[in-house]
Amino acid sequence: MVFYFTSNVVAPPVTLFMGADKHENEDLIKWGWPEDVWFHVDKISSAHVYLRLGPGQTIDDIPNAVLDDACQLVKANSIMGNKMNDIDIVYTMWSNLKKTPSMEVGQVAFHRDKEVRKVRVVKRINETINRLNKTKKETFPDLRLERETRDRLEREDKKKLLREKKEKEKEEEKRKKEEAELRSYATLMKTENMTTNYDGNDSDDFM
Repeated sequence: MVFYFTSNVVAPPVTLFMGADKHENEDLIKWGWPEDVWFHVDKISSAHVYLRLGPGQTIDDIPNAVLDDACQLVKANSIMGNKMNDIDIVYTMWSNLKKTPSMEVGQVAFHRDKEVRKVRVVKRINETINRLNKTKKETFPDLRLERETRDRLEREDKKKLLREKKEKEKEEEKRKKEEAELRSYATLMKTENMTTNYDGNDSDDFM
């Protein structure tokens, strides 16, 4: 089961989601998208909360209001973190999550520590949590199918862009060739390059 929340602090609203337990967290880790941003309370147990970026967006494009919502949601879904003030929330791109066979279910590390960001959360904000909980939906998505569909569409888009690129290159080559032929024809038709009988190029010899 995956829980989905709507953060309506921006327009259009964005979706935050997390696994119901460590087993769902494991599936989210396995079938995450390159566009997913992962959030967790630093150094203590908590939910794994995700934000899926839109096309062309980067982790730097997350609005502060959405970042606050994600951090509050992580804190509220940490048994220890929910009771504590002044805790740190870490977040990074899903692609930076490192999973090895020796790790426990739901446990992760990072490929590159320098790509992990940290936000200090002073305290729980009940208004934020109540607002998000009102949008909570429980579903049983096929995470593998969603990821495979996403990858298939990406491959199709890349093939389409490649075809369009080749067509443009072919059109450009044709245009350059036509321009070269026109320049060549124009050169041949210049008056100084044309000859007449008056130039002494008559092929008949008269005495």
